[in-house]
Amino acid sequence: MNLKTVLILLVLALATIVALVCVLLTRGGRPASCEPQSLSSQEGKHRDQSLVFADLTPEEMKQVVTYLQENLRVPLVDAYNANPSDNCIYYVDVQLPTKAEVLGFLDHGGRRPPRQALAVVYFGNQPDPNVTEDVLGPLPKPTTHQDITVQKYGGKLPYHRRPVLDAEYKLIAGYLRRTAFPTALTFLNQIFDYDGTNLAAMTTAPRGFQSGDRNTWCALFHNVSGYFLHPVGLEVLVDHGSLDVSQWRVRKVFYNGQYYGGLVQLESEFKQGRVKVGPVTSVPPDGGFSSMQPRAAPRAPFPLQYEPQGPRYSVRNNQVVSQAWSFAFGMNVNTGMRLFDIRFKGERIVYEISVQDAISVYGSNCPGGMSTRYMDGSFGIGRFTYPLVRGVDCPYSATYVDTHYLAQSPNPRINKNSICIFEQNSGSPLRRHYSNLQSLYYGGLTNSALLLRSIATLGNYDYIWDFIFYQNGAIEAKVQATGYMTSSFFYGDGLDYGNRVGDHTLGTVHTHSINYKVDLDVGESGKVTNRRSHANPSKSENV
Repeated sequence: MNLKTVLILLVLALATIVALVCVLLTRGGRPASCEPQSLSSQEGKHRDQSLVFADLTPEEMKQVVTYLQENLRVPLVDAYNANPSDNCIYYVDVQLPTKAEVLGFLDHGGRRPPRQALAVVYFGNQPDPNVTEDVLGPLPKPTTHQDITVQKYGGKLPYHRRPVLDAEYKLIAGYLRRTAFPTALTFLNQIFDYDGTNLAAMTTAPRGFQSGDRNTWCALFHNVSGYFLHPVGLEVLVDHGSLDVSQWRVRKVFYNGQYYGGLVQLESEFKQGRVKVGPVTSVPPDGGFSSMQPRAAPRAPFPLQYEPQGPRYSVRNNQVVSQAWSFAFGMNVNTGMRLFDIRFKGERIVYEISVQDAISVYGSNCPGGMSTRYMDGSFGIGRFTYPLVRGVDCPYSATYVDTHYLAQSPNPRINKNSICIFEQNSGSPLRRHYSNLQSLYYGGLTNSALLLRSIATLGNYDYIWDFIFYQNGAIEAKVQATGYMTSSFFYGDGLDYGNRVGDHTLGTVHTHSINYKVDLDVGESGKVTNRRSHANPSKSENV
């Protein structure tokens, strides 16, 4: 074939390609299935009825506090500065209507249930100190309140059962620094070079083993970044049961495997040379290996999530709506995230899914570690749900929502951007097939899910709470634990109780138990069956 023939064939091929392109470009636009859909056509409709589940607004919280201050007929102290012998407001949250009331309103045209609040009040300045729970309403400006404590618990709540306030933690720290530690300054100075600021305490729970106890083991750490991994080997048992702080006492002391009757005894025996001194280590001010500071220069940016036409869901008030899903969401000050009226393709399948508690049980050969049984709901999972960092905690393109709470203060507080909502691509197809037999074709469907997330930091742990909604109607409740582990000082038979994670640090053995409430409404042949359960997964629960 000569050069002329080759050129002619190339010209003909090029002409054919140009003709085909022209035909395709003049064919009345794209197929309908490829046309971008508007946001409104992709989604269901928002309903204001979801507000029956809404958290309290800051203004409602203020009105509840004002009512309590004017109608309880006792002096109320700001809980942030309250002594155990004071009266104060512990927290205020929404009091949700009963399910029967809500369904009557949502499904049967009944009246909207009255909006109410729940207030928990500490009465320390009383002849018989106690804790009460009161329901107030109607909101936004309550006019009545009802004490429901006896109805709910079968009797009054003894004052010693109250959760520890932040103010009480500050009092414990002040008692150790100003009263207890000065009785053992020779020991503290020579062993830890103590200067009043270089030791940090982490408290344990529960506060004893018998009803009425209010004793807390305070394990001491080097006060550096990530101090959870730098125990010093000294632990102090503080009895803070008395409402009079001057009556608080150190009941026991533990140092390097040995118990002492108190800091005075430890100081005396140390001066007599009878205390076996454990290894003492110096820790860099930044914490060294426990620091979160980057140890390498930043490299190329991480991959980002991209939504070509914007989000395929919308958020209004306390409701999320997408093409397949709709649900109301909120944040309980104690238990954290909760979802209501979850509908798949317009049909309710779940009335409620909510976090109930996160429990961790520890073991150690040190008293603080061996006695620790944390129930994080008693500290407040919801109020420790902090702002999310864009691009790290959630995608840049996610929708971020603020939450408000009122706890241990007369004033509402805000956690900005503490809930995020986004749709994520799983990175693998939901289904696909490439046919190369008989005929050639490809069929596939992207696998994506709608996700609601919050992250609560409870001391050393950060819990990432996810509720994930799949295209096939499945719901996954998932939790991931990150942050720092809790540790004990490594000595003796410590390896029987965990793993050595530092020269003198024992990563103690422990178990996490995550509890959810699940109230399913499953329709079958026109009938609705209610199934309630309290799920207790080790890591996640598929519903």
